[in-house]
Amino acid sequence: MNSMSGAGKPGFEPVDLSVPAQAANTAEMELIRNSLFRHIGKPVERKEDRRLLTGRGRFTDDFALPGQVYAAMVRAPHPHARIVAIDRQPALDAPGVLAVLTGWDALEDGLGPIPHNPVPSTKHDMKLTAPGGGEPFIGPHLLLPVDKVRHVGEAVAIVVAESAAEAADAAELVGIDYEVLPHVTDGAEAARADAPAVWDEVPGNVFIESRFGDWEATDAAFARAAHVVTADYHVNRVTAVTIEPRACLAAFDAETGRYTLYAGSGGAVKQKRELSTVLGIAPEDLRVLSFDVGGNFGARNRVYVEFGLALWASRRTGRPVKYTATRSEAFLTDYQGRDLHSHVELALDAEGRFLALRADNLSNVGARCVSLSPLGKGSGLITGSYDIPVAALRARAVFTNTMCTQAYRSSGRPEVTYAIERLVEKAAEQLGMDPLELRRRNLVPEAAMPYMNAVGQVYDSGTYEKNMDRALALFDWDGFAARKAEAASRGRWLGRGFANYVESSIGSPRERAEIEIRADGSVAVVIGTQPSGQGHETSFAQVVADMLQLPVAQVEIVLGDTDVVSVGGGSHSGRSMRHAGTVMAMASADLLAEARARAARTLDADPAALEYEGGAFRLQGSNQTVSLSELAAQAPLRVARDNEMHTPVFPNGAAICEVEIDPETCHVAITRYVSVDDVGRCINPLIVHGQTHGGIAQGVGQAMWEECSLDAATGQPLAGSLMDYGMPRADNMPFFVSEIAEVISPTNPLGIKAGGEGGTTPALATVTLAVLDALRDQGVRDISMPVTPYAIWRALRDARTRRSEGQDQ
Repeated sequence: MNSMSGAGKPGFEPVDLSVPAQAANTAEMELIRNSLFRHIGKPVERKEDRRLLTGRGRFTDDFALPGQVYAAMVRAPHPHARIVAIDRQPALDAPGVLAVLTGWDALEDGLGPIPHNPVPSTKHDMKLTAPGGGEPFIGPHLLLPVDKVRHVGEAVAIVVAESAAEAADAAELVGIDYEVLPHVTDGAEAARADAPAVWDEVPGNVFIESRFGDWEATDAAFARAAHVVTADYHVNRVTAVTIEPRACLAAFDAETGRYTLYAGSGGAVKQKRELSTVLGIAPEDLRVLSFDVGGNFGARNRVYVEFGLALWASRRTGRPVKYTATRSEAFLTDYQGRDLHSHVELALDAEGRFLALRADNLSNVGARCVSLSPLGKGSGLITGSYDIPVAALRARAVFTNTMCTQAYRSSGRPEVTYAIERLVEKAAEQLGMDPLELRRRNLVPEAAMPYMNAVGQVYDSGTYEKNMDRALALFDWDGFAARKAEAASRGRWLGRGFANYVESSIGSPRERAEIEIRADGSVAVVIGTQPSGQGHETSFAQVVADMLQLPVAQVEIVLGDTDVVSVGGGSHSGRSMRHAGTVMAMASADLLAEARARAARTLDADPAALEYEGGAFRLQGSNQTVSLSELAAQAPLRVARDNEMHTPVFPNGAAICEVEIDPETCHVAITRYVSVDDVGRCINPLIVHGQTHGGIAQGVGQAMWEECSLDAATGQPLAGSLMDYGMPRADNMPFFVSEIAEVISPTNPLGIKAGGEGGTTPALATVTLAVLDALRDQGVRDISMPVTPYAIWRALRDARTRRSEGQDQ
């Protein structure tokens, strides 16, 4: 059994999970752990919904400034080409045009590249390095290129004009002479020795190559295995398709020398830090405002060139500059997700026990490396929910002539879950075993927690088999045969797909909370992790309201303005509730300690003689009281607290999908979907269920319809609008059955894991396995995502061809 009690693996040190990385004092921990939880765990309706549903949201395009002008981008039509010359004069002569700026102008003005810092760097992240070790070359991300364009849609120049229409018209007039170069768009092809180089500095395109696990022990396990199962999978590329396309509004104040940027993002503080570096200014000379974000899922957690270009153009023109991407521009140039090639091998003994796993994961990062989070997070979870004693992984990242990829909902975890769950299903078929029994036989047992997996990640807590049992009961697994027969009577094929999953949540380790009690009794909480639809204004308020024993309605969450928020890691990697909840609870304890000292002075009493309840202190044995608001009226009552947490948590669960296929049209309809998700302590089940539903839809969308398809011969994207890119909708999603499991994490005082990504993580596997199950009697054993009607028709045609030729699958 691979548990912490026997975790003597070379190169790994057991992690102490008993306290957070930076522990609060004992009194604080007791306050948090012994809270009555009047609000935590309750389905409090979202405070922000009335504002958002009545048109009072503050999205980027809602903002306007006096005298603002508009920007349009001149974008590359080639996937790879040298920039020979740029003729801007026809555009400059066009009506309303104020400026046409190129990469050379940016260099002359001292603008630097975006400092993406893509290598995951918290204490427990997998350590990704260049081939042979050391820091990797990531490809400088200048706001505008000066040498080559490296993907279709790359911005080559910016045009600023009095109106958006004039800017767009003038952009068409900019003449650019290109020398077209060979290109490569597929990650596996790019890793070939003869592939065109995206960057001269990386002739083979592979700029990350790291190895993890115990290779010698893994090879030995494979040598003695009774069965070996091998498979190759490609997890396709998708994009976020945010409701509000990417947008920004930038202004430069010549008198103060200060810049202001309105831009929706996952973290205003990070955007401020990185954009100030690009502009070569002090961080305090840039204010970033990011309030309501019209969709994110990771796509907006990294800086875009347009943000820096608008700031720079505002200084050059002396006018506020607004940029709003068209939907087609968003399809071309929003940071995209997934795109992983995975070769996996599983060794089993004669009884079906997993002995070892080998994997080779190749991540396509696009033309520049914006984030290695998908590769790193996935690398740590290649063994999934299963007790696999040893494993060996080669993790590589490769440049291609495509748009950059970035962390996308559940970054890296759906990819490896897809690979391991499909591999387990294939192993069951090869061994002639029930796939559920094979899974049960190899699940990490509850008694092994905390559990160190074969590549050194320590799963904090979980009841994996209980999750599995609960999902099967909710789904009515035993009733499937009758449902399948009924579907067959209507000429339909029914299939079901099951998947276990475990994911990780680490994220930026530092967070800060500032809490102030106002004289009117309201509470202002400044926090640096901001929402893009997750309901932070409600769930964060529930935590503080519980700690201070006040109504949720009295707590106001302040976020998104870097003149107010000084520190914050933003929303990514499922970190928000865990990090913010912990530091807000600690700050609440600090505030109550300060308030107690003040109340004691006010009541001329020993602090220990004061009882606190419902927002007021009372002197024991008397009717003398003083409230927090009364103390605040005497003098400002506010505290600030910083905290760091480096220890990861591991949400987990199980999901099942049932699909019905029409043999004539090959149309797939989801008839049932069940999800059981262990999120640790659930702050607001109403919000968490909503997150689960949205996460399922996002994963189902990729499995069934979504794909950033490219023509390999030309490098041209084939999905440039919603006419070309399939999406989940209300009419093609079923009613979900979801249940929350609360197995408390020992890593933080509130016991939180994460609840925003669990719905997505197993969905790629459940949908694909359900389709394959429905097609099993037709001889289909493999299919790639998305499982569109055309993909199913093609798989059926190929299966019939093999049968007619006498080939045995």
